Amino acid sequence: MSTVPASPSHSRRTIPNTRRQNDRQLPSLRLGISKRFQGRYIDETFRYLRFTPDFFYVLCAQEIGGEAVFDNVPVVEKSDIVIISVKPTVVPVALSDIKASNIKADKLFLSIAMGVTTKTIEKLLPSESRVIRVMPNTPALVRNAASVFVVGKKATEADARITKKIVGVYRDLRTSSRRISGSCNGAQRLRPGLQALADGGVKMGLPRDLAYRLAAQTVLGAAQMVRDTNTHPGVLKDDVTSPAGSTAAGLHFLEKQGFRAAIIGAIESATERCREVSKTA
Repeated sequence: MSTVPASPSHSRRTIPNTRRQNDRQLPSLRLGISKRFQGRYIDETFRYLRFTPDFFYVLCAQEIGGEAVFDNVPVVEKSDIVIISVKPTVVPVALSDIKASNIKADKLFLSIAMGVTTKTIEKLLPSESRVIRVMPNTPALVRNAASVFVVGKKATEADARITKKIVGVYRDLRTSSRRISGSCNGAQRLRPGLQALADGGVKMGLPRDLAYRLAAQTVLGAAQMVRDTNTHPGVLKDDVTSPAGSTAAGLHFLEKQGFRAAIIGAIESATERCREVSKTA
C-alpha cells in the first residue's frame, strides 16, 4: 500500500538511483495512499509522499498525480494520514524531526514497522498524535490480506474504521499489542510449502507452470473452504481421507516428517524474533 508499482517504461533497472546513503534523508516516512490502484475497500484519492530523494519515487508520485517531497515535516503537514513504513531501527530517526519541529501533528499515524509498539511510537511523536499499529501481509496486493491492528491511546473509533478500509483488516486486536507480534507474516512461511507442492507435481510429471497454478489454487481453495464454511480443518480432512487411500498415505508421510511441528515452530520463532526487535526498537 505504501508502494506504487512502476509502469513498464519506468523500471528500477533503467532509472538512476539518486539515493544518498550517507545522508540523513535516507530514513523516510511514506504516505502510501494514492488512488491505491483500485484498493480493496475505498477509492478516495489521496496523495503519495516520500522523503527519500529517489528519482524512481518522484516519477511514481507524478504518475498518480501525487507529490514527492524530501523532508518528513511537510509530509505530516500536508497529510491527514501518515504511514510509517521503515525498518524498526530507523523509526526513531524518521520521527525525530516531527517532534522537534513543533508542528501541529494531530494526525493519524499508521505504523507497519515490525515489532515497534504503539507506546514506543507515541513517545516519539507529539502528544496529540494518534497511532495505530498495523501488521499487514503481502496478499494485500491482490486484495486478500489477513491484516490485524492495535490502536494507541489517542486513536479514535473513526481512526479504526478508516484503518480497516485502507488495509482490509481481518481482525481488530484492541486488547493487547503483544498479540500482533509475528501474527501476519504467515504468507512468507507458506510460500516454501506452496513451492514444495509445485516441485512435487513436477517430480510426478506436471509441467512447471501448471504445477504452480495447481499448487496456488489448491492452497487458496483449502483456505477458502475453512474460512467460508467455518468448519474445523480436521473435519474437512477427515471427510476426504478414505481408508487405505492416497490422502491417508500422504498425511502419514507428513506426520513422519514432523510437518505440523515445523509449522508451529516457524510461527513461534518468528513471534519471538518480533518480540526481540520490539525490545530494542
